[in-house]
Amino acid sequence: MEEPCTLLREHSPMALEKITADFSDRALAMQTAAALQDFLEPAPDALTVFENGAESWRLEAYFNDGLDGRDLTNELAPYIAAPLPQFESGAVPDLNWVAMSQAALPPVAAGRFRVHGSHDRARIAHGPNAILIDAGEAFGTAHHATTLGCLMAIDRLTRSEEFHCVLDLGTGSGVLAIAIARALPHADIIATDLDAQSVKVARENIRLNGADMRIAATQANGVRHTWLRQSKPYDLVIANILAGPLIRLAPELARTVRRAGTLVLSGILIPQAPQVIAAYRAAGFQLVRHDRITGWSTLVLHRR
Repeated sequence: MEEPCTLLREHSPMALEKITADFSDRALAMQTAAALQDFLEPAPDALTVFENGAESWRLEAYFNDGLDGRDLTNELAPYIAAPLPQFESGAVPDLNWVAMSQAALPPVAAGRFRVHGSHDRARIAHGPNAILIDAGEAFGTAHHATTLGCLMAIDRLTRSEEFHCVLDLGTGSGVLAIAIARALPHADIIATDLDAQSVKVARENIRLNGADMRIAATQANGVRHTWLRQSKPYDLVIANILAGPLIRLAPELARTVRRAGTLVLSGILIPQAPQVIAAYRAAGFQLVRHDRITGWSTLVLHRR
């Protein structure tokens, strides 16, 4: 899946604009960062939130094209109910965008899982729930609400249920398939993506996380692939793509998920969720949970 908002964009060195805001509430800082990524046009070229002293978090966002004096507080008001701190702005020359952005991304906790970049490897406990994912050319570092929502759903579901045959549809970076492999050591897992580069990245991340013997990754358009037809029906399917493709895939996913099986859907803006839910109810699914994180929905459904 293509990430709804790109964290990294390469540019030639030039004068850039940085905005900064300090928060006393980490949740509000993360919500503001997500709103900047998802709803601001153009989105920031790089964005980070980091701890900046006791009970203080700093948001920094960098814009290649500048903001021309725009009022970000007013633009973000429809998405964030809480009062926002003052945004400060200034010019920043000659930065290495990719290196700076990768180094700035903090680890993300999602239930039992801890997703981190290689720059934080020395600071993260090396256990079965630590997942190494560097920001790069494929969707899924867990900093985005859709990936985070899916990881939280995987954490909850695998604590109470056993799944033996799992499909990660639109795998992106492979982070969700890796989380499933960690939580379900005996499951057979297939990870697919429409984009060949994403599959390449996912395979490398799967290898780096020691899951290459557990996960088969391949390029596929929807569920029309020999592997998928031979392996179904699935106990669990995760599809973190976009609302339009999800609606179109509803009849095919109904044939892919076994009866009483579980389906997790994300990549859905909250206003789009009713239409997606209606499509899957018509296809024989029952909604059991609807999580909303910074403008995005994650749905958990059971096939009747």
